[in-house]
Amino acid sequence: MKNLIVLFLMVLIASCGAKKNEPEVVFEQDKDVNLPAEGFNYEASDPEAVIIADKVMTAMGGRKAWDETRYITWTFFGKRKLLWDKHTGDVRIDYLDRKEKLLVNINSLNGKASVDGEEITDADSLAGYLKKAKSIWINDSYWLVMPFKLKDAGVSLYYLGNDTTALGMESFVLQLAFENVGDTPNNIYNVWVDAESNLVTQWAFFENSEQPNPSFITPWDDYKKYGNIMLSGGRGKGQLTEIKVLNEVPENAFTSFGKVTITTKNL
Repeated sequence: MKNLIVLFLMVLIASCGAKKNEPEVVFEQDKDVNLPAEGFNYEASDPEAVIIADKVMTAMGGRKAWDETRYITWTFFGKRKLLWDKHTGDVRIDYLDRKEKLLVNINSLNGKASVDGEEITDADSLAGYLKKAKSIWINDSYWLVMPFKLKDAGVSLYYLGNDTTALGMESFVLQLAFENVGDTPNNIYNVWVDAESNLVTQWAFFENSEQPNPSFITPWDDYKKYGNIMLSGGRGKGQLTEIKVLNEVPENAFTSFGKVTITTKNL
């Protein structure tokens, strides 16, 4: 409770200097508490940014709904199809443009790989494929579920003020910096959060803090409700498609290279 009061006072002080026509960060306590992941850098993060991140989580369905969501499947820009068990860390990756299938547990790095119809049995080669599979999951899942990961381990979250998106929507702008996480910890993301819906509507990617201009700026649109959470597939010229949230998958989904037919309807 003490921390909540401190945050409230800090936001009040910050909002006093806001221009009349700019949106203000308003504190509202949410019953569905969005606890940070262990290792989230609270000390470095701006209080306003933390509050906005909590608002994003609420708009996306809430922490409870996210934690209870188990299986997510999607196709990444027409290149590969992923199936992810959030609870166990099992991931299946089926390439669509070549005969390659990767089955990995992202926590243990155990799994199987098949290339051109042949299972990889050499230990060193298999380890390389499984490491690649985890890197693919890190990248492809971030493009889909980044708004749920604003308070992840290794993240520092900054409030850059107010701005409009390319489509002219009034937004708060957050910056995500990373430390000792993922494959590319020097990356920086700026994220635009719509002032009315509290949904992420645009992001910009920088390879590092020294880069003056972003490598790309991409919209986040076409939000729909999947199960009890919101997900977005629109990324400008590219699309994340065939998105589904599932409550069950075939038993062999993460153990067999055979075709997996998901008959369960989207929740």
